[in-house]
Amino acid sequence: MKKETVAPKPAFDSDALVRLLGQYGMVLALIIVVILATVIYPGFFEFKNIRNLLAQNTPVGIVAVGMTFVILGFGFDLSVGAIFAIGAVFFAKNADALGLWGAAGVTLAVAVACGIINALIVTKLRVNPLVATLGTGSSFSGLAYIYSKSAPITPSDFDFGYIGSTYWLGWPVAVWALVLFMVVGGLVLASTSYGRSIYAIGGNDEAARLSGMRVDLIRGSTYVISAICSAVAGMLLASRLGVGQADMGASVALDAIAIVVIGGTSLTGGQGAMWRSVMGLLILATLSNVFNSLAVSSNVQSLVKGIIIVGAVALDVFVRSRR
Repeated sequence: MKKETVAPKPAFDSDALVRLLGQYGMVLALIIVVILATVIYPGFFEFKNIRNLLAQNTPVGIVAVGMTFVILGFGFDLSVGAIFAIGAVFFAKNADALGLWGAAGVTLAVAVACGIINALIVTKLRVNPLVATLGTGSSFSGLAYIYSKSAPITPSDFDFGYIGSTYWLGWPVAVWALVLFMVVGGLVLASTSYGRSIYAIGGNDEAARLSGMRVDLIRGSTYVISAICSAVAGMLLASRLGVGQADMGASVALDAIAIVVIGGTSLTGGQGAMWRSVMGLLILATLSNVFNSLAVSSNVQSLVKGIIIVGAVALDVFVRSRR
């Protein structure tokens, strides 16, 4: 009787490497970017620089939290920049008359209304999210300009700049707000039935619907979360600068999408995590910090960001095809 021969295992498993890169490639990318940053900019790891780096990227980081929810649910939100501007101008406009908390309440109510409009158009009218939020974003931007009369709004209330200029344990309060949003968002996605439902509808909404999930309600709620995050980010930036303007947030949508995609969350939904968006934020923030230290123009930075987004999406498609 012949003995069966067992084929030797290949010394190199390319598929395993692809899976590993797909899972943790952004961590390796962050390490490489940080090493290059320290070589190019020797003062990169100084406490003051790290603090400024995080403070400058806090608003877009909070927007990226909401964008993570939307993309995981197989959605897309291009209106975040306009809602960001609404947050800034409504907060600034009402600060003197209503105080900080009253102005914040009005601003968040308007943001929730914007999120509900996006949700209804996407889930009930079945309009493609890209087209829907592109259209609503234009309308929301017009609202911000009309409400502010196309002029900067500078509140006289000294407390208006409190959140943006106050420090706690050596770090700006706004940075602590970013940490809070990231942690709470990560816990919701990873440890709650609501978070698991978002993954389910992002992966296969028909299967989720057949299993009894309220797909439209869950997917629509991600647009409300995105709107709230965008408005809060706009409020924080307005507080830090001491002024609210309707042209704030012009590049927020691109940057937030870049953060989520660079972190490894799939644009096809159902795959990703909040910690990935944290990685994406740190990568983008480090690159921007180095570019600014080298006095690289904003146009060149936009070019590089666009290339990075395309490369990240292409990598995601490649990894998914190999799986």
